[in-house]
Amino acid sequence: MRGLTIFTAGVVLVATAGMMAATPASAKKKKLVVAGPPISMSDSFRANVQSAEAALKARDTTSAASRIGALVPTTDFEAYVTAGLRYQLAVQRRDVQAQRIALTDLFKTTAVPRSEAPRLRFIAGYLSYLVGNYDDATAQLDYAKTLGYDGVDAVMLRADIALRRNKPKEARPFLQAAIMQQRTSGQPVPLAWIDRAISMAYQAKDWTQVSELYRERLERTATPEDWRSALTTYLSVASLESQAQLDLYRLQAANGAMASERDYQSYAQLAEKAGCYAEAKAIIEAGRKAGKLTAKQTATSQLLKSVTPKATKEIASLPALAKKAAAASTGKEALALADNYVSLGQFPQAVEQYRLALTKGGVDADRINARLGIALARSGDLASAQAALDAAKGSDWASVAGFWSVWVEQQSRKATAA
Repeated sequence: MRGLTIFTAGVVLVATAGMMAATPASAKKKKLVVAGPPISMSDSFRANVQSAEAALKARDTTSAASRIGALVPTTDFEAYVTAGLRYQLAVQRRDVQAQRIALTDLFKTTAVPRSEAPRLRFIAGYLSYLVGNYDDATAQLDYAKTLGYDGVDAVMLRADIALRRNKPKEARPFLQAAIMQQRTSGQPVPLAWIDRAISMAYQAKDWTQVSELYRERLERTATPEDWRSALTTYLSVASLESQAQLDLYRLQAANGAMASERDYQSYAQLAEKAGCYAEAKAIIEAGRKAGKLTAKQTATSQLLKSVTPKATKEIASLPALAKKAAAASTGKEALALADNYVSLGQFPQAVEQYRLALTKGGVDADRINARLGIALARSGDLASAQAALDAAKGSDWASVAGFWSVWVEQQSRKATAA
């Protein structure tokens, strides 16, 4: 996990010291009570602070260091201002360790404004994290939380600390909470967070969440490469039934995301296993045309030889199957016929038969609703397609429907834009 960072933040300390140093010189030792310790600086201390601030403003760190080093605070507030200046100097020098030490000295005073204390404690935690002191980082984050600071940056920092300690199981709930917090706020979830969450869900073998997160990612960026990465990864681990796998390969093809010999070969084999011989033949031919398959490859050559005559018979049998489906007492025959129509790209006919199968019953409604949604989508009826996909609830088919729903939404946006 070394070098892995899913949390990034810019650390900025409110320049309280600068504002306080601007107090008029006539206010020598004058005390102002502001719901805390008295604000008090001597004239000589104030002059030295202004000199140090001028050097910081000019980014003259050498002069600033000399002037800050010469400060001799005699009151609690002067110690607070001195620590604040040392912090600003450390920021300019990009010295994380010095920033953390300056904050420690700041916390030793009673002048830290209550409104700033929660954020400053979080910053202290972040700085401790940067220098590898994870125990102190956690302690500071706990303190910040008791003071009311529990922003998404703090939650993500906790996740990253757990990862740095090689404890992904501890990190995952924090990352999930941060993602949920980000969604609730109406802000987009950074893709890096989603990628890390996918990796954690993968390690936890939580295939449902892997599917959900990939779909969320595809809603944001859906190039052919994105589709292929999501679908091939999910297919490799989710142990879906073969019919469900077939529909995800169909989705991969619909997105122009077929990119390797394995893609075409696996798709063709699944189609052949499902009895979709014409589809298997078409996929092998498409793979050869794309240069991903060759006539010399034994497995696909033998498969093509096997399915070619079966494809002819499959197409010729459709009229008889239609009569049988119409006369059947259940929807099994209509389902089989609809599946054939989908494999042949005859989507309006498939829609009709899937609806007939649902009406007659005796079939897997989740599978039919998922495939009805696919057929409707490929027919161009996107609104009806989404309604059908939403009705697919079984674990395998819900995932299939979920991925296809992303495609439907993308087609809807394209149609609206056109």
